[in-house]
This record gives sequence, structure tokens and C-alpha cells, in this order.
Amino acid sequence: MHDHGVCLEMLYQARRRIAGEAVRTPLERSASLSARFDADILLKLETCQPTGAFKLRGAVNMLAALIEDRGREALSAGVVTASTGNHGRAVAHAASRLGVPALVCLSRLVPANKVAAIEALGGEVRRVGASQDEAFSEVERLVSERGMTLIPPFDDPRVVAGQGTIGLELMEDCPDLDRVIVGLSGGGLLGGIGAAVKAIRPACRVTGVSLSRGAAMWESLKAGHPVEVEEVESLGDSLGGGIGRDNRSTLRLVREVMDDHLQVSERAIAAAMVDILEQEKRLVEGAAAVGLAAIEEHGLDVRGQRVALILSGNAVSLSTLDRARALAGR
Repeated sequence: MHDHGVCLEMLYQARRRIAGEAVRTPLERSASLSARFDADILLKLETCQPTGAFKLRGAVNMLAALIEDRGREALSAGVVTASTGNHGRAVAHAASRLGVPALVCLSRLVPANKVAAIEALGGEVRRVGASQDEAFSEVERLVSERGMTLIPPFDDPRVVAGQGTIGLELMEDCPDLDRVIVGLSGGGLLGGIGAAVKAIRPACRVTGVSLSRGAAMWESLKAGHPVEVEEVESLGDSLGGGIGRDNRSTLRLVREVMDDHLQVSERAIAAAMVDILEQEKRLVEGAAAVGLAAIEEHGLDVRGQRVALILSGNAVSLSTLDRARALAGR
């Protein structure tokens, strides 16, 4: 096992735990994008998860692992997390399915549609502060004072292993994949997918895509330690937030498995969101469109390659989509 704590065996254990809760999502070839880039462009449709995003995999795996290890009674005080939305939805959904109370702390920046979605799944929402880090301080208080159990959004090997089941599916559905392009913020998604892909097919390139502003992982990788950055509003709001001051696993893991790292502008994200809606008839949030945005904005030469883009989630409101269309000039 590597020092970041995620090995292939953990990924297969995660797959066993999440079966029946998180779905095995389709990997579809995009005819229009394949023609545009003279490549095989494959779309991994995490938008098909019951909660609309990949986060369900990690939340279910961590909760199921905790119940296996400690028994359900140990979680009677409930589970708690901080989230920009999709992880909160995943925890609320997984907890209700597994019969455990859940509380989600959100910053005031999180859009109202995401708050409503968490509450609809039976999770209790508490809004605190103007950043992920402030919301996380409230989580720490609830853990120490009320004995709640933290379900971290990304920085835990059990969460990472859950997201890594996407990598297992990619390798089974397309064993000769040349490159996978993954949105990157906290590193749970890219770290998990990268751990799977590099263990099975080391030649496959893992490309991370961060926002051009407010990208904590980008700054942290450059500095060699966790760096806090100011959060800014973005179409790719799911890629905002810090990586945690005492990041234990994802910073190391991302450094180990990622081959290249690109940043994308708001305009590129907007154009990619509109493209995916118009060409693929799929509604995706900004964070799910960054793979296409990166190919376009950086002119990535993918000719003749098999490339998987992770369409990570569909939590987008019509007003955000209107903003994207205006910015893309469409």
C-alpha cells in the first residue's frame, strides 16, 4: 500500500459496499466530440447517480465501513459534514438509506437549490459563515460537543476509495484508455480514479483540471503543503473550497497519480456547459464540464486517443445555466 492509504484492495472493498446504493454509471462515446477532436471521447455519466453526482460513492462507502467497523449504535448521535452541496446531498441520502441521522453545515455561498436538495433527502442543514473552512469549524464543534461522527468531503481513504470505484469501472469498460480528465478541488475524485487507473494501466494519463481562481489544490501542490485561498464565485462552484489545513491523504495522493494539471477560465467552463447541453442533451454543472473546457482552452492534442471525461454532477440551476449561456455568448 502507498503512504496515502489507498490500494486496489480498498477499491474492490468499496465496490462491494456501495453495490445497490450507488449505481455503476454508463461510459458513453460522444459522436460529436469524437468528430470534433479526431479522437474517441468517452463520457462517464456520474450524473446518473441517484443524487445526481459521484459523491454518493464515497459517502456510502465511508458510512458502510463505519457501520462494519463499529456497529450502527456508534453512530446514534448522527453523522455530520461540511459541503458545497453534492457531498451534503450524498451524505443525507446515504445516511437516510442506512438509518443514521445526518447534519450538513454549509457556507452562505452555497446556492439555494443545493440547500433545498439536501433538506429534501432528510438531512438537517445549518448555514455558517462565508467559506467552507468556517462551515468546517462548526462541524468540528459538533463532533467534540455532541459526539457526532465526521464524514469528510474528500480527505479520508474510505471516501477516496468510494470515488475510486469510478476508476475500476473505466478500466473494465475501456481497458485501453489513453487519458482520463478529472475536475480537481479537494482531490477525492481525482485521487481515487488515479489510484485505480495507475494500479491497472500505468500508461493512462491522469489530467486534473482546476478553476483559474480560488484553486486551493493548485496552490498547495506548488507550495508543497496545504495553502488556504480565498473562495470566489464560479460556475464551477463544486470545485471551490480548501483542501484542509491538515490535509492527510489527498494532497500526497494527487501528487502521486496526476500526470498534468490545467486551469480553466469561467468563459471556457460556460462554453463547455452549453456544448454538453446542446450536443449531448445532458445538463451538467460547471465542475462537470471542466474536462471539455480544458481540451478546448488549452488546445490539448488528443488526436487518435481514447479519452474519458468525468461528467461529475448535474446540480445546476436554470439561473446558473442562463449565466453560462450569456458568458459563452450563446
